[in-house]
Amino acid sequence: MANINISYIFRFEDGSENTFKLHLDDNSAEMIDPKHHEGPEWTQLDYHKCPHCPLDDGQHQYCPAALSLVDCVDASASLMSYDQVSLEVRVDKKVITTDSTVQKGLSSLIGLLLSSSGCPYLGFFKPMGRQHLPLASEKDTVFRAVGMYLLAQYYLMESGATPDLTLKGLKTIYEKLQIVNLHLANRLRDATETDSSVNAVILLDLFSKAVPMVIEDKLEDIHGWFSHYHSALFTDILNE
Repeated sequence: MANINISYIFRFEDGSENTFKLHLDDNSAEMIDPKHHEGPEWTQLDYHKCPHCPLDDGQHQYCPAALSLVDCVDASASLMSYDQVSLEVRVDKKVITTDSTVQKGLSSLIGLLLSSSGCPYLGFFKPMGRQHLPLASEKDTVFRAVGMYLLAQYYLMESGATPDLTLKGLKTIYEKLQIVNLHLANRLRDATETDSSVNAVILLDLFSKAVPMVIEDKLEDIHGWFSHYHSALFTDILNE
């Protein structure tokens, strides 16, 4: 399988631009040859370490999630969240262009970087990173996250495990993600004098809070999309 090549190109009103390139392994959805194997103080594992982090300080010097953001933080150090940007995202042969803000563009990029960073808790989101959707809305995120989780349950069932169709595990994963986001934001506050990277993580965190709430509401916001599956035709298809 070929690698997945993703580029984020930020073009600013003053004519300058920043480009970020990522390469993902198509089979594992993991980042290929991450650029940084060491980083500044704020990337040290014991610096605002998540209380639920399973990594041992003695074996891991750096937080993999923080390390994945070094270039992004450095490049956005002088930017403000509200700065306007023309954003171009290339995912292999697909190209998406839009006018946006630095905060929204960075939030989308950071979400991709984190999913492939090697953080144990963020690893659950590797399938979404592999099928990256730039600037996803809240409903996009809910649909993709639930679909990803249920497909994971299918694979677990095929391997003999008991699948979780109640989405309890997905809710817990997102609750753990909120802790990661909180401590990442604390790291970033110390890493930069502007608000762009911090607010990008905060925007991601708003989505992470939305998913458990939508699950609590039994996914009613998108239930109507599936009305055809309640039809007699679908029952007939199952019975063929």
